Amino acid sequence: MKFEVLILGNSSATPMYGRHPTAQVVNFNEQLFLIDCGEGTQMQLFRYGVKSSRINHIFISHLHGDHYLGLVGLISSQHLVGRKSDLHLYGPEPLQEILEIQFKYSDTRLRFNLVFHVTNPKEEQIILDTPALKVISFPLLHRIACTGFRFQEGARSATLRKERIEGANIPMPYWKLLKKGIDYTAPDGTVFKAIDYTYPAPKPRSYVYCSDTLKDESYFKAIAGADLLYHESTFLQEMEERAKETYHTTAKGAAEVAVEVGAKQLLLGHYSARYKDLTPLLEEAQAVFPNTMLSEEGKWFLVS
Repeated sequence: MKFEVLILGNSSATPMYGRHPTAQVVNFNEQLFLIDCGEGTQMQLFRYGVKSSRINHIFISHLHGDHYLGLVGLISSQHLVGRKSDLHLYGPEPLQEILEIQFKYSDTRLRFNLVFHVTNPKEEQIILDTPALKVISFPLLHRIACTGFRFQEGARSATLRKERIEGANIPMPYWKLLKKGIDYTAPDGTVFKAIDYTYPAPKPRSYVYCSDTLKDESYFKAIAGADLLYHESTFLQEMEERAKETYHTTAKGAAEVAVEVGAKQLLLGHYSARYKDLTPLLEEAQAVFPNTMLSEEGKWFLVS
């Protein structure tokens, strides 16, 4: 089952050095989810071959422009190309008013339902709940109300031991039941135990997105054990005081968070425009948490 993240934008505040404001696509079993929608997001989707019509859920972390100013354009384009299916939007309550004003004065009457879900910046909340995937929002510590998002996979099925099952007299329609842990009883009374014909179910995977935030233990529980943790790393540690003033995190701070919460992999992003070369941020984080990567636009990162 596919679970991966495409980086569309990784810059903070302004586009710089070919880097775009924040936006990401999560592909979970060919369902596409958009996280944040900075300026130019729809062009980045086009550039990297992602059909925006396949996106049915958009998550906006907060109302600083570099995280949502591409949203009106994306929604308007979906209207112009004749979208009919519902589009679910999750974000701060004032975002709904912002969109309504934009569409009011452009006399835009959407051809599809834009279903708005208000996120809670004060406490953890399940905002999308399916058997295969839950999306949980949680508060971050920024200058304005801001939430992160955790994409948590549901329980996974066991995998079949093909070398054993192919030699057993078990009808194929029952193979799915074995994967669910249900034994098969043959007409002659022979019991084929599921545990003998399957490997244990893989551990459910998780992707956590920590948008703009000051490093603070208040959100550590919500992100604990992430298989892939995206954490903003706007500055180098030498700019720690500036990071605190603006409620951001350094690369070293992001790595310290990854260690504290037991993350498997760390993905840096939201780079300040003062850094043309991102290598120092990577090296600073890897000195604390070796399994750190730079988010790179156009690159898919596997959640495993």
